Amino acid sequence: MDVIRCIPCGHVYGRYCLERWLLQCGKKKAPCPQCGKRYKENNIINLYVPEIAVPNNDLETQVLLLREKNESLEKQQAKLLEEIKEHKKMIELTSDGTPDAEPIASLTEDIDHRNLCSFVLQNEFLVDGARVMGIDASSQIILTSGRGPGVGAEHILTKISMFARRGMQKIDLPPDTKAIRDICILPRGHAVFASLGRKLSLFSMATNNVVLQYNLPAPGWSCSGDHTSSTHLYTGLQNGMLLVFDIRQTSAPLHCMMGLSTHPVHTIHSAVDGSGSRKVFSASSIGPCIWDVDGGEDRPNLLSGMENQGVCISLACAPPSSDLLVASYRPKVELPDDSATPQAITPQSPAPTGSGKLGHHTLLRRAATTSFAKDQTCSGNVSDLRMSKSAIIPCGGNQHLFAYGDESLYGVRTWRLPSFQTYTDLRPHRQPILDLRFAESSTGERYLGCLSAEKLQVFTVR
Repeated sequence: MDVIRCIPCGHVYGRYCLERWLLQCGKKKAPCPQCGKRYKENNIINLYVPEIAVPNNDLETQVLLLREKNESLEKQQAKLLEEIKEHKKMIELTSDGTPDAEPIASLTEDIDHRNLCSFVLQNEFLVDGARVMGIDASSQIILTSGRGPGVGAEHILTKISMFARRGMQKIDLPPDTKAIRDICILPRGHAVFASLGRKLSLFSMATNNVVLQYNLPAPGWSCSGDHTSSTHLYTGLQNGMLLVFDIRQTSAPLHCMMGLSTHPVHTIHSAVDGSGSRKVFSASSIGPCIWDVDGGEDRPNLLSGMENQGVCISLACAPPSSDLLVASYRPKVELPDDSATPQAITPQSPAPTGSGKLGHHTLLRRAATTSFAKDQTCSGNVSDLRMSKSAIIPCGGNQHLFAYGDESLYGVRTWRLPSFQTYTDLRPHRQPILDLRFAESSTGERYLGCLSAEKLQVFTVR
């Protein structure tokens, strides 16, 4: 049941809908969703009509179940937050009492914020079902993707104008595209996305159409453009392979390269080393790897010192040179000793929202043209199921911040590199962060986007 109200144009809505629409528009005035005539909050008129109730026993049952589930999750969250505090105390004690322990950054140490970035919230959008995003900083456009509304609905793209409240377009995808796992914005008004339907798709931002689509030998998990060539594309597959495409050759990939394992390649970054050679950094659960896409090597190399660190769930880099990398890990889950397959596995069933794991983030510095040295390590609350995204944000004076969607916060936490001192926590969501992207335009405008099942936030980075 809702309070019925009217606005000056004569159209009638529920109180909740009108208030939510005003809040989403973020101004003192908002347009009527039907006719576009603008109204203010003090223009809303109460309509005193007989009480209206629509019986729906199924809906009432669902509401009761959701309330019970919410109460249970709130109790779980409180318990887990207490466990996290205990883990942090143990880590601090271990770091102080063991001279040979790896350096663990304090999560509460005060730092000097001068000469670093500031984050200004520019816009928030209510989203429904979005799971992945990409930011076109030059055009101030964001692409999100997720399943459309309704049972059995297909996955769709949503094109969002960063600074226009009503600038959302729903775009149908070609049949059998299935869920999009990664979106990468390319120059000249294009985007590329990899999907579980074994497709790598080139999308035109001008026409809102897929203009080129490659069939893949396995589901696509990640994708990237090339910093030195506007025609080269890379995609990481579920079976651990890396494929290289040239969009001038539409029939087949230029190279098919085997990975070090058959685990999905969930992250790809294109980079250029000190000699000008093209490299690709990737991450699967075994850890971060470097691929020589210009040379004669058919397989990647695991970055030195990153063996047996846990399950690698994210890899951030500072393009185009990628002199800094941050790899994120969660603990491995070991099978019992009497199991027939004793290798480490990751959980296969979804965990309760907000449960998370106490994992860690490790900084890697370039030591030579193709080698990296392990540096500082910081603890953090990470997802125990998702392969999350993270970002390295360049600041003034050759300084950098690392950003990650922390599970205990339901928001983005930033750390100062290389010390991993906590810098700032951005405005939290009510649900975990599903995707996080940093983008910079050719004219210097910089944006950070973070996406949850609830909403999309866009910050200007200054």
